[in-house]
Amino acid sequence: MTCELAADRNSWAEPSPGASQNRRLPARLCYHPGVPFDINGIRIPTIQKENVAVRCRGCGGVIEGEPFRVNVMDITAVEIPPAWSGRTSINPGPFQFHADPACTRRWMRERGNLFCRKSAIRELMRPIAVPGETPRWGLCDGLHRDDHELVPA
Repeated sequence: MTCELAADRNSWAEPSPGASQNRRLPARLCYHPGVPFDINGIRIPTIQKENVAVRCRGCGGVIEGEPFRVNVMDITAVEIPPAWSGRTSINPGPFQFHADPACTRRWMRERGNLFCRKSAIRELMRPIAVPGETPRWGLCDGLHRDDHELVPA
């Protein structure tokens, strides 16, 4: 038998009131008849509905629609790629957030980053090394020309 029989919705039998709630496909069907099985002439029997996986990095909530993405630029351009066993000093992203800047600032705060109060939350943020005994980073959009004013995010 071929999978074209899957398009025949009459092959489904409604369960009787006393039957189990788990309906089973008849043995001759290769997948659920409600799922499209042909895309551009190619049979795809594994199409399933996606779950919601886009979550805000700041608050953890589900992002409806397009997320606001933030990328942290590289500190310096490297001539050779880092080794697989090595670790980069900053993960460049992209990180996804709600459009509310509070979510992005919360994410910065949780990571221990500082925020330049002369800047705004933008798609490209530049890391700023903060001098001191422990390495710390500040994030700035880099659109101003005067000195940074780093504050806790």
